[in-house]
Amino acid sequence: MKSDEPTMLAVTAPHPAPQRPGWWALVRGDVACVLARDPAARNRLEVWTIYPGVQAVALHRLAHALWARGWRFLPRFVSYAARWLTNVDIHPGARIGERFFIDHGAGVVIGETAEIGDDVTMYHGVTLGGTSWNPGKRHPTLGHGVVVGAGAKILGPITVGDGARVAANSVVIETVPQGATVVGIPGRVVAPRRRTTHGFDLDHHLIPDPVGKAIACVLDRLAQLERAQAAGAGLASADAACGQCEDPCALPSFDLKTGVPAHQE
Repeated sequence: MKSDEPTMLAVTAPHPAPQRPGWWALVRGDVACVLARDPAARNRLEVWTIYPGVQAVALHRLAHALWARGWRFLPRFVSYAARWLTNVDIHPGARIGERFFIDHGAGVVIGETAEIGDDVTMYHGVTLGGTSWNPGKRHPTLGHGVVVGAGAKILGPITVGDGARVAANSVVIETVPQGATVVGIPGRVVAPRRRTTHGFDLDHHLIPDPVGKAIACVLDRLAQLERAQAAGAGLASADAACGQCEDPCALPSFDLKTGVPAHQE
């Protein structure tokens, strides 16, 4: 029995937690990711000196280190100074992963209990805000590789899954699945996943417009019915394709006499 004791101890011993990179390594990663994602960035000197997003994140990492050690006034003062210098307001309690890039950096607000994963890209005017005055988790959690468009508002203790994209000026108040694209007010998932061959998907002009698509489908269906009525062929089938897209129309099929959706008959 004694010979088995070392083996049992070796099996049950906990694995050491991975060591987080230091401040300097984190800031160097932030600078490197700017050069990888922003075609306007020409060299490291330019990124260090005239990119307010990089400066704001570097000062936040310093403030967060003080906050984690139990300091309160000093990290809040560092955050205040960073906001005055960069126009980016990040609470020192927010937890931010590696290679975080705030493009342009104007008007970004990140709350105290917000959590941001690795390789996140965020544009100007974004808010990670709370929806409660009660203490505890009040702000969003962003997974790895998330892209948040300009002016988007993500509110409450919700989760945005890894690789998700939030369109510009969207207001997100519900959890977003991994790899999804969210558009609108309130934000709705319009594409479960997008494929990209260039790493980060920054093709904001390719984000679908669900409202415009629905209106186009309704107008096309109306035109079909008017043409059928003018030809004396009676009403067209409600299941006819709207012709606005390759996918089947997302609108429900209706019985034109009763107005009841077909699946409820």
